[in-house]
Amino acid sequence: MNTMPLLPPDPIAPPRLRPGDTIGLLAPAGPIRDQEAFANGLRILRDLGLKVKYAEDLMRATGYLAGDESRRAQEFHQLWDDREVKALLTVRGGYGCLRLLPHLDLDLCRRQPKILVGFSDISVLLNAIHGATGLITFHGPNLCSLASADRPSLEAFFNILGRPTLEPIKAAGLEILKPGTARGPLRGGNLASLTHLLATPFETDLAEALLFIEDVNEPAYRIDRMLTQLQQAGRLASLGGLILGTFNDCGDEEIIWNRALELFTGQNIPIWAGFPTGHTARNHILPIGIEAEMDSGSGVLRFLTPATSGD
Repeated sequence: MNTMPLLPPDPIAPPRLRPGDTIGLLAPAGPIRDQEAFANGLRILRDLGLKVKYAEDLMRATGYLAGDESRRAQEFHQLWDDREVKALLTVRGGYGCLRLLPHLDLDLCRRQPKILVGFSDISVLLNAIHGATGLITFHGPNLCSLASADRPSLEAFFNILGRPTLEPIKAAGLEILKPGTARGPLRGGNLASLTHLLATPFETDLAEALLFIEDVNEPAYRIDRMLTQLQQAGRLASLGGLILGTFNDCGDEEIIWNRALELFTGQNIPIWAGFPTGHTARNHILPIGIEAEMDSGSGVLRFLTPATSGD
C-alpha cells in the first residue's frame, strides 16, 4: 500500500501548460452523466488551443463508479506515463477516489511531475498526491463544469496553469469574519472528502496550513458535524488560516460561518467566507501546496511561490 512520508516532501511545481499541449481526460470517480456538459468542456479546451486525449471507454459506468478500481487506476497510470500528455483533467467528481488511492503508483507522480486538476471528490486525489509526493496539484473546474464556470474562473483556469508567477486574488463579495494576516501552504477542497481522509494513510497535513473548504447538498448540521469532528480530532489546532468557499444547497451559509467562528474562538487566525471556490459558477482554480498569504486588510489572497515551472 502507498503510505505518506514521515516528513512532508519538498514542493514540486509541475511544468506549465502551453498552447498546443495535450490534456489527458480521466474519470477516477463517478461516471459521466451529462453528455452535453462533456462536449461543451471539450470545445472550451480546444478553443483555448489545447489538444485532448482520453480512453475509448471513458463513458463506461459500473453503477456509481466509472469502472472498477483496476480500470480506473490503469487509466490514471496510462495518461500519467504518456509523454505527450502534459496535464490531467478529471471529467467529474462523484465518489470513488478514496477506493482508488491504494492502487496508485505515487512514485510515478513524483518522477514525472504533471498538472492534475479537479474538485469535489477529486479533492481526495489532489491532497493525497500532494501529501505523498510534494507535487503541487490544482483544485478547479472539472471538464464537465467548465462550460458553467463564470468568466473570471474560466480565465483563471488557463492563466494559473500557464504562468509560473500568479496574480493575487481579490474576490468580490468576500466576507472577513475574523481579521488577520497569515502565511502557509494552501490546502483544502471538498469538506466531506477531506474528512473521509481522516486517520487514513493519506490524511492531509493541516499544520500551519491555509485551509480552504467547500461543499454541496449537505445540510448545515452535517457541515457542523464534519467541522466538529476535525476540531475534536485535533486537526484544526495548528491551522494558519481558514477560507470558507461556497456551500451550495447547504442551507443558510451564515449558520456555517458562525459555527466556524465558534470552533476557532481561542485561536488567533484569519477566517474568510464567500471565497469563489466550490460547486457553483464561481470556482477559481487554486494550487494545493503553494505558499500563500491571507491579507485581511486588503482582502487579497497572494501566492508567494510558483505553482508551475518553466519560462
